[in-house]
Amino acid sequence: MGLFSGQLAVITGAGSGIGKAIAMALGTEGASLCLVGRNRQRLDAVASEMQKMPVVIRTYGTDLSVDQDVDALVDAVKRECGKAHLLIHSAGDFSMGLIEHSPVADLDRQYRINLRAPYLLTQGLLPLIRACSGQIVFVNSSAGLAAKAKVSQYAATKHALKALADSLREEVNADGIRVLTVYPGRTATPMQEAVHRMERKDYKPEQFMQAEDVAAVVINALTLPLSAEVTDINIRPMKKIQ
Repeated sequence: MGLFSGQLAVITGAGSGIGKAIAMALGTEGASLCLVGRNRQRLDAVASEMQKMPVVIRTYGTDLSVDQDVDALVDAVKRECGKAHLLIHSAGDFSMGLIEHSPVADLDRQYRINLRAPYLLTQGLLPLIRACSGQIVFVNSSAGLAAKAKVSQYAATKHALKALADSLREEVNADGIRVLTVYPGRTATPMQEAVHRMERKDYKPEQFMQAEDVAAVVINALTLPLSAEVTDINIRPMKKIQ
């Protein structure tokens, strides 16, 4: 029996990076999984990697920037699963540039994926999570705590995501629901590779945290006794890159 046997986890951004790593860790510990992402083929590939695990795995190709897709996802989880013990918000979108030159359309896209989608998905699935006294995890970013130059749009959405999680925690604590926000620094993921292309830097994934490192921290927090609540975790690469 795994640590999460009998539980069901809904994980966005499950096709790669931190979302995939968390999904793999939860599946290893017996959780049934709803893998959510824009690329259905990538989700199916992740499910194929996990086919030897004795758990139920469903994949949902969902464009989180589209409200109707999020609503359809909520309806599908309610209809097909009827429960949700864990909700992991790991999907995200990123762009960078000076405020003076960055199109507002880029801000709108990041807002919809990084903030609006987690809001809608949490709102839609909260009755299921409440019935299970479940747990919600927001995978944020170090940019959600300290904004640097050229990431104003992304950082603004991540600052707002922190506020969403903090307010939600106060609202659902009495229901026995734990809300965790994780703030990873640079992590070796496809998004980080894309960031390096934007920065015109060589990408050396071995220099950064691994997605599995973040997943291990999340799993540890989720398995704490219910007498304790971890609210925020900052995690950084051990090697500091100048």
